[in-house]
Amino acid sequence: MREFVVEADGGSRGNPGPAGYGAAVIDPRTGETLAEAAEYIGVATNNVAEYKGLIAGLKAAKALDADASVRVRMDSKLVVEQMSGRWKIKHPDMKPLAAEAARILPSSQVTYEWIPRENNKHADRLANEAMDAGKKGKRWEPSRSTAALDSRDAEAARVVGDAAAGAAKARAALAGRTSGGSAELPDAEAAGTSEAETVGWGPADLGVPATFVLLRHGETPLTPEKRFSGSGGTDPSLSPVGLRQAEAVAAALAARGTIQEIVSSPLKRCRETAEAVAARLNLDVRVEDGLRETDFGAWEGLTFAEVRERYAEDLTAWLASPKATPTGGGESFATVARRVSSTRDKLLAHYPGRTVLLVTHVTPVKTLVRLALGAPPESLFRMELSAASLSVVAYYADGNASLRLLNDTSHLR
Repeated sequence: MREFVVEADGGSRGNPGPAGYGAAVIDPRTGETLAEAAEYIGVATNNVAEYKGLIAGLKAAKALDADASVRVRMDSKLVVEQMSGRWKIKHPDMKPLAAEAARILPSSQVTYEWIPRENNKHADRLANEAMDAGKKGKRWEPSRSTAALDSRDAEAARVVGDAAAGAAKARAALAGRTSGGSAELPDAEAAGTSEAETVGWGPADLGVPATFVLLRHGETPLTPEKRFSGSGGTDPSLSPVGLRQAEAVAAALAARGTIQEIVSSPLKRCRETAEAVAARLNLDVRVEDGLRETDFGAWEGLTFAEVRERYAEDLTAWLASPKATPTGGGESFATVARRVSSTRDKLLAHYPGRTVLLVTHVTPVKTLVRLALGAPPESLFRMELSAASLSVVAYYADGNASLRLLNDTSHLR
């Protein structure tokens, strides 16, 4: 039996607004694009355009081989979850489109996979080409440069994509850093999310997002000395200052009243911070290993200057590549990003529509923020994240995320 990958996407410039879709059928063994489809569909929503792209991709695959197995890859979590049967289809515009898609090939031949937006650039480009052509009153025509562009983008996504958070060159670490200002913690039901290539907020039928309130643990004795303190070190407790910080953030979150669940890193400093909040909110703490800090190997407990003096060559390599590991077999930033993104997906599936406090560390918080923004690895060095600070990311049903807050420390003043 032949195997195909169908990558599909749709977009709306206004939501609803001028819309189009794109789809490509790919040979997974060779990476060759076997067929492409794209069309301007007039005024429609993002979700309608996404479903139209899926239908076009499945029809193109069927035309090539009606008996082939098809793996559909889309960045619309809504379409993927609905077509997989895990989410109900409530919106009247979606039901006939989902039914049409389901009739094209037997369900036993088709599987669905959600992918990050940056990994769906081929179909996204086709959809935008179709919308651009429609704006000019023309029909979409294939671009000769598409294959070369997609090859370049695939390589970039492989290196910099969802699983490849890490460090930039050493000079990036010394460049100017931005500090998040004080702000009121948003309600879980507050505004929507922005969408790439569109104007306005996300579709109204996406429902209440899952909201992760990201709390860096309180200060430990190593924090003010700026020493490497990861998951492979001494597992320090909170200092007296850190205990006061934990109580302060607990009081602020209790006053706000929006936290519904608490999940903590297994390390002591996080569990102590989480327990202070849980006592105020009368909630239990779930421990999640995926939220632990990076293992810094032989660098644990050392300052940056001490590491540079003792392990200069390893440090240079680590700063230059997200795949490099600290001396002594610690974790690379790419490894940490894979762990954190997998944990994120697991928690999103477990807590749909809930507001969850994640008590964790510098690297996991920055990684979640970076992935939500689709920012490059070097952005990790351009975020300031204070002890006991709060950041907030909301995750929507279509796979989009919205950063609502970064490094809020107003509760500590």
